[in-house]
Amino acid sequence: MISIAKVFVFCCVCAVFVLGGFVKADPVGKDRQSSYELMSADTKAMQDDPLLNPANFAVLDGQALWHEATGNKNLSCASCHGDATMSMKGVAASFPKLSAAGRPLLNLDGRINQCRTEHQGAKPLAPESKPLLSLSAFVATQSKGMPITVVRSPSNAGYLDAGERFFNLRLGQLNLSCAQCHAERPGQKLAGNLIPQAHPTAYPVYRLDWQSVGSLERRLRNCLTGVRAEPYAFGSKELLELELFLTWRARGMPIESPGVRP
Repeated sequence: MISIAKVFVFCCVCAVFVLGGFVKADPVGKDRQSSYELMSADTKAMQDDPLLNPANFAVLDGQALWHEATGNKNLSCASCHGDATMSMKGVAASFPKLSAAGRPLLNLDGRINQCRTEHQGAKPLAPESKPLLSLSAFVATQSKGMPITVVRSPSNAGYLDAGERFFNLRLGQLNLSCAQCHAERPGQKLAGNLIPQAHPTAYPVYRLDWQSVGSLERRLRNCLTGVRAEPYAFGSKELLELELFLTWRARGMPIESPGVRP
């Protein structure tokens, strides 16, 4: 007898390939689209109005943390970087990237923790913790409206290529890749929801289904769980490489932080 779980998996796989009836190439240039465009008018209004956007609470918390001295050196972020509206302008748009002296690939959260441990003498903040997300949201907001500036270079090419392979790799019990949904079938529906192109222009975001602010890594782990694959750990090489590829894929698109998504 075929189990209900197996029938569900089979139906989910069939839905991806049947709906729409055709496969498109990965959108490029002017064909790229932020998932903001797929949202309802009410959700767009929530992101657009600072008084309605719940992610702004994280930004305000991050602003307070920016000026808070911490660690063995009793330094704040502002002690080194001063006014974030000036010093952090465009910074978030350049991540993920390799840090100096051949250190590993870092996203914005990783860079914040590197600053804490190396320059403040403080312990790193836990992944998805409120303080880390708040600082990340505050820094990211300083780049709002600026284009993503991640580019391919000799130093990051290997990481970028690995992220692209991950994007096209079939995973999990559903045997699906990121590309099959987000590159080949954006705009179509899966389980009643419109499929976005998966451009990470608004992270950290407040997702209505989370009722909280979360990182891109959290969303990627959700997707892995959705295809019935084992999610990689926060900060893992695999997630960072995929994040680098997705951000490079969205190069030139404007930063929307702090974002809201359904």
